[in-house]
Amino acid sequence: MLTDAVTRARLVDPVDGRPLHYTPHDFRRIFITDAILNGLPPHIAQIIVGHQDINVTLGYKAVYPHETIQAHLAFLARRRSLRPTDEYRVPTDEEWTEFLGHFEKRKVSLGTCARAFATPCIHEHACVRCSMLWPDPHQRARLADIRDNLADRIAEAEREGWLGEIEGLRVSLAGADAKLAQIDHRPPQATPLTLGPTRTNASETHLATH
Repeated sequence: MLTDAVTRARLVDPVDGRPLHYTPHDFRRIFITDAILNGLPPHIAQIIVGHQDINVTLGYKAVYPHETIQAHLAFLARRRSLRPTDEYRVPTDEEWTEFLGHFEKRKVSLGTCARAFATPCIHEHACVRCSMLWPDPHQRARLADIRDNLADRIAEAEREGWLGEIEGLRVSLAGADAKLAQIDHRPPQATPLTLGPTRTNASETHLATH
């Protein structure tokens, strides 16, 4: 289909006059080049196209690194021109203390809270419900206990007719199940390679003992 479209459009190479040849993969290069030249940060383009290494993304673009850098700097200048100037002032000691204190409080019993600075906790610290909780794999047993306890509480509420509690408990149960699934589907961390003791030949042993 691409070849037929190029032929009908009479698109030819300006050097030898032969019809241009396109593949579907070429459109990735065209997209990346156009996006970066129009101000999209290279690392954002990397995420969009799914590259593991940003150098692969930069290799796809049909522009020189200098052009990429200049396009990115122009993007930053445009973005900063739209922001209030007081955002770029030097923070006070109190502001720094508050900012650093936010990160010190991100560690919770079930994992790490990814809530943005100066934003409220939308779930009133019911972390198991929150999409901003990054669960710690080492706390899987704790999460499983919470999940089982919630299931027992739902059964008790249904048995006793406490209909006002059931809905909230089910939301928490769904959150606990989601966190467990998040841990279970996370790729395992690489195990450090242990080479063990090194072997030495007779001459090396002789030198080592003397």
